Amino acid sequence: MKNEQILSQARRVFEVEADAIKRLAERIDETHFIQAVEVLKNCQGKVIVTGIGKSGLIGRKISATLSSTGTPSLFLHPAESAHGDLGVVSSEDVVLAISYGGESEELNVLLQYCARKNIPVIAMTRDAQSSLGSSAKFFLDIGIEKEACPLGLAPTTSTAVTLAMGDALAVALMEAKEIQSEDFAEFHPGGKLGRRLILKVKDVMHSKEALPLVEKQTPMREVIFKMTQREVKGVAGVVDDQGFLIGIITDGDIRRRLEQSGDPLSETAEAMMSSQPKTIDQEELAEKALFVMEQFQIQNLFAVEMKEDLSTKGSRFKPVGLLHIQDLLRAKIR
Repeated sequence: MKNEQILSQARRVFEVEADAIKRLAERIDETHFIQAVEVLKNCQGKVIVTGIGKSGLIGRKISATLSSTGTPSLFLHPAESAHGDLGVVSSEDVVLAISYGGESEELNVLLQYCARKNIPVIAMTRDAQSSLGSSAKFFLDIGIEKEACPLGLAPTTSTAVTLAMGDALAVALMEAKEIQSEDFAEFHPGGKLGRRLILKVKDVMHSKEALPLVEKQTPMREVIFKMTQREVKGVAGVVDDQGFLIGIITDGDIRRRLEQSGDPLSETAEAMMSSQPKTIDQEELAEKALFVMEQFQIQNLFAVEMKEDLSTKGSRFKPVGLLHIQDLLRAKIR
């Protein structure tokens, strides 16, 4: 491809996305947008932003923008919500759910939970009649005519429009809350909210050689040795043959096992572990890790990254770090 063709393609993308955002401004549903801003303004809890895939990535940015402009917000991965993380959603929260097509099955558990608890849902989708659009109280249309991708497949224009809608919400909310420059300064480095917005799990976690990991068949004598030799003592993660996290062993697990078994030291890590441990993505804000620990009353939390499981062709979590609640307190998240 010649240089002229490369530049022509770039300019075409700018024009397609800019035109889509301009059209968004022209057709905005005034009633639903204003009502959405009002419910966010009156929210007594947090704004829980959720979405899967590219929508999730845009959602993380929208959540960060809301927090940085004075509205407490957390991103909740919809798949994790079905495995215990619904505990972070309270009756005082508002959920902002993003799905361009509106039919992401991963959102169903969270949407059903919101319906049972009467938690208001703001939907960002293209179709008001979709599963997401019809289950939400407020509908924000992010539909587009075409993607900037020449194949019409990769989310490009649609993600740009979604991000623009999120920015519009955040800025309108700032206006509604009458946020001033001195208020904004407090939310950034040098203010109380600064570290909460910048510091991520990966910045404070123990990793590499400090990570206490054992295999399923590791004898408990070796497990206990490893639990006392690492920086974070009293805990070990159990991984399978491919290195995916399948369990956790803590001092509490050992004490409980002593009451049930006459010789727990003769057992293996797999027999002793608690399965389905709580985890957090290493890219999440450290503040969310602290919130999860407090919510579930746990002292340790494994940081993970999503990797493909070649045996199942699906995705699973590999441990890349470990957090102790004292790490977060020392980092002055609060």
